[in-house]
Amino acid sequence: MRGQVFGWRWRANPLRRRSDVVEAWTVLCVVLLLVLGAPAVGVAVGRWAHGDARAHATAERAALDRVSAVIVEQAPASVPSAHGDRQPKYWVGARWTEPDGGSRTGEARVPAGTERGDRADVWLDDAGRSVQPPPTDTAVWQHALSMGTFATGGAAAAVLLGHVVVRRIALRHRLDEWEREWARTGPDWGHRPA
Repeated sequence: MRGQVFGWRWRANPLRRRSDVVEAWTVLCVVLLLVLGAPAVGVAVGRWAHGDARAHATAERAALDRVSAVIVEQAPASVPSAHGDRQPKYWVGARWTEPDGGSRTGEARVPAGTERGDRADVWLDDAGRSVQPPPTDTAVWQHALSMGTFATGGAAAAVLLGHVVVRRIALRHRLDEWEREWARTGPDWGHRPA
């Protein structure tokens, strides 16, 4: 029985309407777009995002100077965390030698529990101010994967929304076709020739 029901919209039969054929082709297109199209969009966007983020990180690294600083303030103590070993970072006082040879005191962002006298890397902008470090390779990959995932989800949502719209239009056409058929055959329904 199941073999007879499956694919009825593809086979010629008197109950099949043009809207049934359109809906059957639409389902096939939706499946192909969800299986092949949405992941392809995600991969393309992820590759673009990775290249863009990597170029941005490289440009930022080239524009900044990294110096080694001596911490002059104690950072707040580390606390047990539900997130594993990753500790919060704090801005504390630090002293470093600038690329031009001058000594400077400012703030450096260090992990919790950093002791006074420890060394930490400080990133300086053109004006010599301490700034956030440029994105790491891990951050670049996380950005690319996030963008690719959201693009895949967005493409899948667009395909499914399009499918809903096509199904509503097909249903409206199917009802119109049935109405026309009923108007043609309805008056003769139940009347037997005398």
